[in-house]
Amino acid sequence: MKPRMMALTEEMVARCRRHVADTGPEPGLGYLDEEDYARLLDATIAVRPPGPIWLFAYGSLIWKPEVDHIEERIATARGYHRAFCIHQTRWRGTLEQPGLMMGLMRGGQCQGVAFRLPAGDPSEVISRLIRREMTAKPSTYLPTWLKLDTAHGPLAALGFAVNPKGRTFAGKRSDADVAHILARACGHLGSGADYLFQTVRNLESRGIHDRCLWRLQQLVAAELAAGESDSV
Repeated sequence: MKPRMMALTEEMVARCRRHVADTGPEPGLGYLDEEDYARLLDATIAVRPPGPIWLFAYGSLIWKPEVDHIEERIATARGYHRAFCIHQTRWRGTLEQPGLMMGLMRGGQCQGVAFRLPAGDPSEVISRLIRREMTAKPSTYLPTWLKLDTAHGPLAALGFAVNPKGRTFAGKRSDADVAHILARACGHLGSGADYLFQTVRNLESRGIHDRCLWRLQQLVAAELAAGESDSV
């Protein structure tokens, strides 16, 4: 299937790019330590389903999985949906201009990509993923074994669902609010507009059309175009 033409373009995203120094951990914010990570790993391994390890990707893990994989399948997680609900003052935002990241919130369904990871020590790869996704405490991400539907049958995969009691949980926002933030926020890893662009583009290239994200990229493109007009 040929990907749809996005309103948000690479050129627009490139104009959002700017150098932002990494200021490091936010002052006063608690962070997970080695004991925390060890407990999380043990608890996740304890309830691990039998068979190969699958990872469910719904956002940046699709285009930046961080771990090797030997197979991918289009998969649907029932009972969860994508939402820009995580407050960011680092990575793709700053203390002065916070950004938003996506999480898996309860309700609805989410179509994404399931990656089958190579056989090996499950502790090593799961530990890497937990450390990638979870830093502040109480964490806004929780490692969760999700039940997925695929064209080849059901499977269980590790995903990172939202903890509404997490330190950086931002709650539900209107599309207009999210677009306003994404069009302006940028951190040392890049802009909110780029994060949205890469996610939508990589979903579309796999034949996955998320109507909510599609509308968001149109709104962000309109915000950026309006900003260009105002500066002329």
